Amino acid sequence: MDINQIAQMAGVSRATVSRYLNDGYVSQEKRAAIRRVIEKTGYVPSRQAKTLRTGKTDVVGVVLPKINSASVSRMVAGITLVLNDAGYQVLLANTDNDVAREVEFLRLFAEKSRVDGVILIATVLTPEHEAAFSALGVPLVVLDQNVAGRTCVYQDDFDAVRDVTRLALRGARRPAYIGVLEEDVSAGRMRREGFLAACAEAGVEVPDEALAVAEFTVDSGYEQAEALLGRVGDLDAIVCATDSIAYGALTCLREYGRRVPEDVAVTGVGDAELSQIVTPTLTTVHHHYKTSGAEAAKMLVGMMTGDDSVGRELKMGYDVVARNSTR
Repeated sequence: MDINQIAQMAGVSRATVSRYLNDGYVSQEKRAAIRRVIEKTGYVPSRQAKTLRTGKTDVVGVVLPKINSASVSRMVAGITLVLNDAGYQVLLANTDNDVAREVEFLRLFAEKSRVDGVILIATVLTPEHEAAFSALGVPLVVLDQNVAGRTCVYQDDFDAVRDVTRLALRGARRPAYIGVLEEDVSAGRMRREGFLAACAEAGVEVPDEALAVAEFTVDSGYEQAEALLGRVGDLDAIVCATDSIAYGALTCLREYGRRVPEDVAVTGVGDAELSQIVTPTLTTVHHHYKTSGAEAAKMLVGMMTGDDSVGRELKMGYDVVARNSTR
């Protein structure tokens, strides 16, 4: 079944069917006739033909660092909600935190007009990323990092961790911090600086041995908490850059006989579902990840349709959620 057969069965011209399929003007009588034939035959317009005709694929590429991350899954939920409603299909590219693979996907999307736009859920950004951005040829929105000169949606990580650290410091004078690599500016550098700012504000000095770097996993959180206990045996608070790291720290402290929060307060960032059911429940930062994904998708749709050509940087708000792991 093709457009010529639809036209013949509906008793109209091929051009009339084409206008109908592309939301052009068609009289009510002819529109009803074409609709009846399409419903009867189950005809679906060829996506390839439409791409050749319009130069548009109605596909958006989303490059993400880790498919099983609670925060990333919430961002993707917001992205797909908006893009599906706008008539776009979503092509997910999972990099498993491989920076080189991230750049490869960006270059792949730039070839042969494979997508109409790209959302990059970013972690580490390199000069190779910037070169790939410039070569894309389609609209781009960076999500979860603040990139000067690029349309982006990002979290207020500095203020968020500063505020949750203030909670951790209630009754604590020997805090420690488990962060992530600072090449990830938002989750690494900004969260660490927020922790140190809150400590300085409280007049608390933090020695280098009280600072640790972990991966984004429970196991790594356990290992780094164990190392901190060996270096700073009398620590009374552990501020963690993510909830997953905090879960590991909670497990380690329990196995070493440290009570939370009586002996050691613990905080995280992310407010994943497990934070409400671990023992004790975790004090953390609620970033509005789903909303940030939706906002990034709305920006991209505006750029792809030409309704919004002005680049913007959107900083999201946050909530500090006090639970039972702090005093």
